[in-house]
Amino acid sequence: MPFTVTGAFDDGATYSVQVTGRADRPVIGSHRATALVELHLGTPIAVSPTGPLMVVAGDDSASVLAVFREYTSVIEESGAVPRRASVAGS
Repeated sequence: MPFTVTGAFDDGATYSVQVTGRADRPVIGSHRATALVELHLGTPIAVSPTGPLMVVAGDDSASVLAVFREYTSVIEESGAVPRRASVAGS
């Protein structure tokens, strides 16, 4: 289920994107925010300050949201925002 993230980059530029949960187009909106997610696809990221680590995947909304939380200042999250990561085997 899609949700919206609004935030700011370190240089003060703001963005508002829709996280789609689709592997072929994980983010719709800001080109810069989309590029940030694409840059980190396939790399591990902590989904919360205490973990777990997971690989960023376009169809995994929690990992996409973690990219925004890690590399930008998230101002607002709205819609069906994932509250915790799904960890394989748990």
